Amino acid sequence: MVRPLKRLLSALVVSSLMLAGGAHAADVEGKLRVTGRMMLDGNAPRDFTKGHTRASTSDLVFGLLAAAEGRYTEDRWQLVGRYDGGGRKYLGFSNEDVLVQAAALEGSLALGSSLGVGVEGRAKDRRGGSRAYTDLAASAFVEYAPDTRLSLRLRAGAHRFLYHRDFSASFGGPEVGFLARYRLVRRHALTVSGEYGSRRYHSSVRYPPGTTPEWTGRREDGALMASVGYSYKGPLALGLSYSYQETSSNSFGESVQRHRLSGTAGVRLPWKLTLMAQGSLGLNRYPDGVYLSPEIILLEDDEAQNTLSLKLARPLSTRVDLEFSYAMYGTRLPRNDLFYFRQVAGVGLTWRP
Repeated sequence: MVRPLKRLLSALVVSSLMLAGGAHAADVEGKLRVTGRMMLDGNAPRDFTKGHTRASTSDLVFGLLAAAEGRYTEDRWQLVGRYDGGGRKYLGFSNEDVLVQAAALEGSLALGSSLGVGVEGRAKDRRGGSRAYTDLAASAFVEYAPDTRLSLRLRAGAHRFLYHRDFSASFGGPEVGFLARYRLVRRHALTVSGEYGSRRYHSSVRYPPGTTPEWTGRREDGALMASVGYSYKGPLALGLSYSYQETSSNSFGESVQRHRLSGTAGVRLPWKLTLMAQGSLGLNRYPDGVYLSPEIILLEDDEAQNTLSLKLARPLSTRVDLEFSYAMYGTRLPRNDLFYFRQVAGVGLTWRP
């Protein structure tokens, strides 16, 4: 684990434990899940191509993922944590081997029957390939929950992003956000969220081609995100959400606007089978007509413009599940006719103690 990740987690643990203040009765919960997969990746280097023809870039991949969650509750305060760690090993494209760690920690204190305060933080570190980065964030929040149907959380904090391959794409700055959940009836719920961050970079402003700048300053961005979602939990689990993201930059070619519509579904089938599906459609707009930011390289697979994934699972025992999965990712850059397309199919086993 990298040092920034250790420092953030240590600080969060200390801050959360300070909230304990004389509590006595404790309740501890926890769970662990380990998944191993063998997959066939149809575009291992994640190449963009022009037209529909390209050389074969398929490769066999072995993946391992461990996920742990825990909750410690004592009187009026609680500590909640999650850690995910995993990696992928490619047989042919070894430069795409990756190791990822992610952690989140939250400590909260109830001030009454409907009001609470706390601190939260998250950290993610990815090593390997061209997408190596460290992402750190910490904030304080206040939460209002007058009953079991409604909860509202307001937060303010700081965000630090380090792109190891190109330090000019690293940034830091303050962030504010909110999250509201409202349960319409027993199985239907709405979620609304938003956040805004002011980002300051180490790189200089890029000016449009052919212009002579009168001064040279640092790149500064404003990042806005808003989303609304609906969920249904019954014999069939459904989710539908819409999100809008906008990055407004004083640097040429760094601004982007993204619309994204996502849906999820899960249903139990005969023979103890469970089918889960997820899909999304996206539309990007570039105010400058081009998009020159390294962020296009950093996008995760599920952040591609269009996605579709399916997973079929069946328990082999009380602790082991057999899983079959398929995912398809695709996008197109209309200005230069570049295409991105990737398919991944795999089989795996999940173990729970």
